[in-house]
Amino acid sequence: MRPLQPVSPSAKVALGISFFVLFFAVWAFATLGGYVSKTFLADPITMVRSGFDLLVNQGFGYDIGMTVWRVLGGFFIAAILAIPIGILMGAYKPIEAFLEPFVSFARYLPASAFIPLLILWAGIGEAQKLSVIFIGSFFQLILMIAVSVGNTRRDLVEAAYTLGAKDSGVVTRVLLPSASPELAETLRMVLGWAWTYVIVAELIGASNGIGHMITDSQALMATDQIIFGIIVIGLIGLITDIAFKTFNRWLFPWARLS
Repeated sequence: MRPLQPVSPSAKVALGISFFVLFFAVWAFATLGGYVSKTFLADPITMVRSGFDLLVNQGFGYDIGMTVWRVLGGFFIAAILAIPIGILMGAYKPIEAFLEPFVSFARYLPASAFIPLLILWAGIGEAQKLSVIFIGSFFQLILMIAVSVGNTRRDLVEAAYTLGAKDSGVVTRVLLPSASPELAETLRMVLGWAWTYVIVAELIGASNGIGHMITDSQALMATDQIIFGIIVIGLIGLITDIAFKTFNRWLFPWARLS
């Protein structure tokens, strides 16, 4: 094992699975062995049974679907608006100078702090939840996309101008192809952040969703259901992340994506 030395795909999968096995083994040992009270941390067997009951008898599948819809909806709206703005900021320095101070200011504002205002403006319906995800994703996307586009090698830009390219051609035929792999990775990372925002949005004024189930379970001290909800979020995120990585490698085979 050496710094930055890659591992084979099979070894990568085996190492990843082995961590989960070790994690659940330690969890089972601590809870089933009586070292941790089940009031504070349910054991894996109880968690699985409660999860099965939630899915089969309590309609938790619908809650999962609603949460996924909110994440994808809010993130899609943010991405559709942020991508062109980020590209313009990265390509044209006057636009970057005009927008970057506000974007840098806004991206440090916690999305959860806007929930009281969003409830006043949009109520407690879907618009409020989508707005929380939008606020949490939009400004992060703009700045990261602008940085990716702005980091394009200058020699490629100068070569394009030397060959007679116009400004629009430099953007569409040099900057975008060069930055596209990083843009795809930016979307993948920010989508993961969007999951944290949706759970916060569902903790207040929601009648369904994973966050709503977790809130109800907390009132009942049902740690088994809380843990199951958290694990479901992690599994969905892991599946989404793997799908994003696979698609990005297929779309940009020349790029070194992690």
